[in-house]
Amino acid sequence: MDHASNEQGCELCAQPGGMLLFENAELRVVAVGGDEGMAYPGFCRVIWREHVREMTDLDEAARTRFMRAVFCVEAALRPSLNPDKINLASLGNMTPHLHWHVIPRYANDATFPKPIWAGGVDPSSAPISKSSTAWHDAIRTALIGL
Repeated sequence: MDHASNEQGCELCAQPGGMLLFENAELRVVAVGGDEGMAYPGFCRVIWREHVREMTDLDEAARTRFMRAVFCVEAALRPSLNPDKINLASLGNMTPHLHWHVIPRYANDATFPKPIWAGGVDPSSAPISKSSTAWHDAIRTALIGL
């Protein structure tokens, strides 16, 4: 591939994008911070390390490894946080660097049933303890050997 590994002005090239939970040579998994992280406990991003804009810019083997990581994060979050649903999203409109959002959702969360970006985020409406971080270890364990 002839993509630059770091594109100037790309926030996901310049910074981790959250609290680092896992990384290898190809990708990293971060817990999202700020108000979004507080309002949606377990909200993670799986970020491809190389600056790539679209999934089809990756070869088939890389796409498979990337999605395997997304599925591992989802699988780790389900028993750890017991959400009503998990949203998977790859938007990248504002940050054109491949990344997937893995977002546990609860019937009583800040914006349910709408997408989390549909309105203001109220961290006080978090449905589970904001201090619970057992899911961090569950993600790390799920990604061993990836």
